[in-house]
Amino acid sequence: MISKSLIQTKDELVTVQEDISLAEALDILEDSGFRCVPILDKTGKIFRGNIYKMHIYRHKSRGGDMTLPVTYLLKNATKFISINAAFFNIFFTIKDLPYITVLDENNYFFGILAHNRLLKMLSRSWNVELGSYVLTVLSAGERGDLVEMSKAITKYSEIASCISLGFRKKDNLHRTLFTLPAGIEEQKLKRIVSKLQRKGFEIEEIEDLSKI
Repeated sequence: MISKSLIQTKDELVTVQEDISLAEALDILEDSGFRCVPILDKTGKIFRGNIYKMHIYRHKSRGGDMTLPVTYLLKNATKFISINAAFFNIFFTIKDLPYITVLDENNYFFGILAHNRLLKMLSRSWNVELGSYVLTVLSAGERGDLVEMSKAITKYSEIASCISLGFRKKDNLHRTLFTLPAGIEEQKLKRIVSKLQRKGFEIEEIEDLSKI
């Protein structure tokens, strides 16, 4: 489920109504500085799609009629999520979009979740600011692996964060990223790595966060 703190609500956004012209939409995009904005119906409740500045410019450069309604170049009409959507649905829906539209429980336009806000949330989950090292540990993904890896690490240190990346098809291995808290000395890091290896886990990468 989305944290509402990540969503920019309708009253914070620049939107356009479905009945304005392409010329009017371009003026709004130019004034706002955004490369695209949501198109809403006349009531301001129903999401119709997005309008991109680049598509209007391309249309104009080809001698297109700028008095046509903005919906003529409407894009991403089906690119939206529910405010109660699961995280994986959000992550795979947004992909290369600058933002994904969020609808409320009544399927009315609630706001947007910007790509950069989602990435910032993910970066915080790595706990980079409070961490020392990130260990990428490979496993077969068998039952109990996460418990065993965690036990091996917590014998010597707390775990600042843990992220599972799932299987990679080409080698059929599961990747789990463990961020160790600040203050971990290199000698203790070596003990953790050695313990994991003795448990049968491979360390694919060790990233020193102090060098980022």
